[in-house]
Amino acid sequence: MTRLHGTFHTFAATLGVATLVSASALAADVTIRIGHLNTADPFEIHSAAMGTVFKSLVESASNGAIEVKLFPNGQLGKDNEVIDQVRQGIVESCISSAGGIAQHYPLVGIFDLPFAFPNISVASKVIDKNSDFGKKLVADLEAKTPGLKVLGLLDSGGFFAFSSSKRPIKTVDDMKGLKIRTMQLPTHETIVSSLGGQPTALAWAEVYTSLQTGVADGQMNPVTIMANAKFQEVQKYLSLTNHLITPYMWFINKGFLDGLKPEHKEIVLWASDVATDAGRSISRIAEASDKGLALLAKKMEVNAVSSAESKKFAAAAQPAVRKLIEDKYGAEGKEMLEAMLASIAEAEKTYK
Repeated sequence: MTRLHGTFHTFAATLGVATLVSASALAADVTIRIGHLNTADPFEIHSAAMGTVFKSLVESASNGAIEVKLFPNGQLGKDNEVIDQVRQGIVESCISSAGGIAQHYPLVGIFDLPFAFPNISVASKVIDKNSDFGKKLVADLEAKTPGLKVLGLLDSGGFFAFSSSKRPIKTVDDMKGLKIRTMQLPTHETIVSSLGGQPTALAWAEVYTSLQTGVADGQMNPVTIMANAKFQEVQKYLSLTNHLITPYMWFINKGFLDGLKPEHKEIVLWASDVATDAGRSISRIAEASDKGLALLAKKMEVNAVSSAESKKFAAAAQPAVRKLIEDKYGAEGKEMLEAMLASIAEAEKTYK
């Protein structure tokens, strides 16, 4: 049985597990609050799947001694703000995008070397806290961000694509002059500018309205994120460039985790592993279902960028982003980037 099949089976089964604690049961000894930016539907988005599976497993396995409260849709604040709350122990846990992570751990920008990952299987092997590279990245992040413990590392929901209200993006020339919304990341801004576009850094909460009003002509995100945000309502063209795949990280306050009873800490750790696998799997399923590309294609004109054109995109964007990474992050940035590229090359051997 493949990991994907097995994980989704576990995910589906978990959703069917009834809580062992009745409404009349005693109050929980411990509460874990988890914030994330996305919707609450576990069949639409990875962070919702992770939270749902984690809640069911933890509450059941602890016999109600641990209560998990989920706060989707950015209820607790912006990504970087909630990470800060977790570091301070105000909130116990959060599941965060690269945009939020970057404001606490800038080296996450190494993932932004465009066209570095050849396919989703390689990306899944590398963007994992148990891979050799994942262990190196997590150890470095935890050393530089006191208060944080990484529970999970996975991709942001699939490869990034470009959308636009102006025209399809089939060649590098098609990018010229387009105002493309990016996260507030210098690497993302450099990708767009190196391709001839005009990067427009906006907070996630502002993106839909900005696309609707023309403040931005387009944006770049994974297909599942676009579908979840209903961008097909305000964008006409979808271009499958597969130029980026960035991480999501699941954090918990380290002091809180270490302060749990040993048996409760063990439950949290294994349940988060299962839940992260569920999140990774639901991203693949959502991409392939009517919650992903098929949904967008109902209202958007979709094109896939050819392999030959992809090489031209890479040639235009990679040098500028690599230079930015090496200039901005210095020797440690270059070392981490080379470690990631070596891990990608090793994972690729599986298919050669």
